[in-house]
Amino acid sequence: MYDFKSIKLDKNQSQHLYIQLYKKIKELILQGHLMEEERLLPVRKMAKTLEVNNVTVVKAYEILEKEGLVYKRIGSGTYIAKELPQELNNEDDISKHQASVKNQLMEQGHVKVEKNMINFASATPSAELFPVEDFKRVLNEVLDRDKGHAFDYQEGKGYYPLRSVLNKYIKHYGIEADTESIQIISGAQQGIDIISKALINYGDYVVIESPSYTGAMAAFHSRGAKIIDIPLQKDGLDLETLEKKIKIYKPRFIYVMPNFQNPTGISYSISKKKEILNICKRHNIYIVEDDYLSDLDFNSNDSTTLKKLDNHEIVIYVKSFSKIFMPGLRLGFLVIPSKLHHNLLMAKHTTDISTSGLLQRAFELYLNKGIWQKHLAYMEEQYKERFLLMEESINQYFPKYVDCQLPLGGVNFWLKLPKGFSSNKLYERAVKENVIFAPGNLFFMGNQDEGYFRLSIASVNPSEIKYGIKLLGNLIGEYIDNKEELRKDITIKPIL
Repeated sequence: MYDFKSIKLDKNQSQHLYIQLYKKIKELILQGHLMEEERLLPVRKMAKTLEVNNVTVVKAYEILEKEGLVYKRIGSGTYIAKELPQELNNEDDISKHQASVKNQLMEQGHVKVEKNMINFASATPSAELFPVEDFKRVLNEVLDRDKGHAFDYQEGKGYYPLRSVLNKYIKHYGIEADTESIQIISGAQQGIDIISKALINYGDYVVIESPSYTGAMAAFHSRGAKIIDIPLQKDGLDLETLEKKIKIYKPRFIYVMPNFQNPTGISYSISKKKEILNICKRHNIYIVEDDYLSDLDFNSNDSTTLKKLDNHEIVIYVKSFSKIFMPGLRLGFLVIPSKLHHNLLMAKHTTDISTSGLLQRAFELYLNKGIWQKHLAYMEEQYKERFLLMEESINQYFPKYVDCQLPLGGVNFWLKLPKGFSSNKLYERAVKENVIFAPGNLFFMGNQDEGYFRLSIASVNPSEIKYGIKLLGNLIGEYIDNKEELRKDITIKPIL
C-alpha cells in the first residue's frame, strides 16, 4: 500500500489544501503509483496522516470521484477506479499539448533557431534592437549608488520608487491609479499566473477569446479552471455569445487583449470596449486585460485600454515590457482593484517572494532618466518599417485566396488558407526551406487545424521580410496547386 505520509501539502500556498491534495492523488493515479482497486485511507486517517482537517480530505475525494478517478463502496471506503475515463485522457492530452507549445512555439524565444532561418514564429524582439549600452550604464550607476542594497529583497509589491514612476507612466495611457495598486511582476506570464492563483479554485470557469494566448490557457488549466472560449469578430468579442455564456457559467473573470490581440492582431472598437465593461459590471465579473502591445499603434485611431474606461474597479491590468524592451529581464506590472490587493500580493509572495531588486532599481533609473521614451520612439520606428514592409509583401506575393485581415498595429499578422488546406502541412514545407511561422491550431482550445497561421515581424529584419514572404507565397501556391480536388472549391471569405 502506498505510503501517504510522503504527500506534502504547503499551507503557505494561496491554493486551497483540498486542491493540492486532489492534484497530488490524481498525479499518483496517472503515474501508476496508485493501482486500480487500491483503497485510499479513510477520511479521518488521511486527515490525521497529513495534519489537515477532515473537510479538506472529503472535498479532495469528492473532486476525484466527480472525475471518475475513484469510486465509493458503501461501508467499505474509497477505491481507485478500474479504468480512467476517456475524457480525462483527452483533457490530459490537451494540457500536455499546451505545455509542449509553451516550450516549443518560439514565441518567447525558448527554441533555438538556426542562423539561416527566417523566423516569422517568434513575437520576441530581435537582439539587435536591445538597448544594451544604455541599460549597462544604469546598472553600473545603481551598483555604485546602492552597493549591496541593490541585491536586497524588495517589498512584496515591488521597489517603491519604481512603482511610483510607473504610476506616472500609466497616466500617458489615461489610467488613473495610486501607487499602492501597482504590483511589480516578473513578466506578463507571471502576472497571469498569480491572478490565476489568487482568483481560481478548482472547477471555476474562465472566459477567453478564441483564438488566444497559449501561455494564458496553460496557466488557467494549471489551476483546474474550465475554459470557455468566445469567438472573435473583426471588432472584438462576440458580445451576444459572451453574455449568454456569462449567464450560464458565471466565470471568475474574462481574459482579453483588446489592442492588437495575440495572435490575430485585431483591435476592439471603442463601443465594444465599453459594452464589455457594462456586461461584466452587470454580472459582477472581473476583466483581466493583457495590454500586449498598445504602444505600437501605427494606424489605429484609438488604442484606449479597458483600464482607462474602468470606473468600477473591475479591470486587472497586465503590462509587460518584453515586446518593446528586453524580454529576458522579465519585468512588468499589474494595476489591481483595491479589493484584490491582499490576495494578489499573497499569490506573488508564494511564487517568488519578489522580482529582482537590482533589475527593478535599474529600470526605475532608466525610466526616470527619460531613456525609456527615447527607446520607445526607436522601437516604434523600427517596428513600423517592418510592419509596412510586411503589409506590402503580403499584398504583393501571397495568392489572393489567402485571407488576411490587416492589423492596425502591433507585430502579428493572422492569415487563413482556403478551406481544406492545413497550416501544419504548410509549416512542414516551410521548415524545409528555412522559414518558420506559428500554425494557428496552437492558439485554439481544441487544437483544430483550420488553415490559420500567424506571422510576426518581431524577430525578422527588413531584409528578410520581403524574401521570406515571397518564398512563403510560392510555397502556398505550390501546396494548393498540387491539391486539384480541393482547389476547385476555393472561395475567398472574411477571416473573422
